[in-house]
Amino acid sequence: MTDTLLRTPLYALHLELGAKMVPFAGYEMPVQYPAGVLKEHLHTREKAGLFDVSHMGQGFLAGDTAALERVTPADVTGLKEGMQHYGLLLTDEGTIKDDFMFSRLAGEADMYLVVNADTKVGDFAYISEKLKGAATLTPRFDRALLALQGPLAVDVLERHSPGISALTFMQVRGATVAGAPAIISRTGYTGEDGFEISIDGADAERVARALLGESEVLPIGLGARDSLRLEAGLCLYGHDIDTTRNPAEGSLMWSIGKRRKEAKDFPGAEKTMGPQAIKRVGILPEGRAPAREGTEIADKSGRIIGKVTSGGFGPSLNGPLAMGYVETQFAANGTPVDLIVRGKAMPAAIAAMPFVPNRYRR
Repeated sequence: MTDTLLRTPLYALHLELGAKMVPFAGYEMPVQYPAGVLKEHLHTREKAGLFDVSHMGQGFLAGDTAALERVTPADVTGLKEGMQHYGLLLTDEGTIKDDFMFSRLAGEADMYLVVNADTKVGDFAYISEKLKGAATLTPRFDRALLALQGPLAVDVLERHSPGISALTFMQVRGATVAGAPAIISRTGYTGEDGFEISIDGADAERVARALLGESEVLPIGLGARDSLRLEAGLCLYGHDIDTTRNPAEGSLMWSIGKRRKEAKDFPGAEKTMGPQAIKRVGILPEGRAPAREGTEIADKSGRIIGKVTSGGFGPSLNGPLAMGYVETQFAANGTPVDLIVRGKAMPAAIAAMPFVPNRYRR
């Protein structure tokens, strides 16, 4: 640890709960608690887990919020009140600078944004520059963000925020949790039903303790967060997507609004809408050995056709899994490939994602 690492408002609580703290995105963050990554992962799938994601970047966009379409291919103007949307932040060339969430709260003029922790300062500066004269972005690094995920998350949160169970997937509203004013969305990054709760940093520990006081809830660290999102087939920025990839290569065309596709009015549209040489895919290795990030992918003749960008063991799947990029002609589900691990060819197959069915409440 170094003195330069930042801490979320829940740092003291993490230590009290016995968390193993590690450097992550410039913060000291809990990678696991005494229960361990495997149990934390499975508990989230079976009951409910509470994640501290306060290191993420939160901000509010005022003015002509439609100007956000200058930097994302999502349909911003078509977003209805009370809804949240996944978006890609694009470079001028159309490659992926980050992925983020944006929301239009009922009765509020400002749009609420959440970006990734590692890139938040640069993201907010980039958005501000590109939207200059049309909209103003105000970062809110004083806010905390909690994620309550799992099939019993709705029962738990309903006790502390009555009426919140009426929300469906990707809906968002202002509410209170354990008496604290909050922005609550029915979203998350685990593939499970659940909620993300944005609150003032000063309220974070009180709200977290209230939720952790429920018998269904365990604290969950970064280790299980990563295995959960990988089973759900969700990208980790800086690994599965980055400024070397466009939305089509990243298999993220679903995030581009129909109107935007037709108009081709977003950065790099012509290239994104054209033929692609590579594509992000799911991969299921045979056997039990996992393939980690950086593992080369070969066709059955031994020619290298791609590389793994995320890989590991899936506790719910009870086996290894990975995602990565391959030449497009090898991207069909079921295509046999080899993973080159320590010089040996391990058989695997291209597979559909998510690896574990999503359970969002639509």
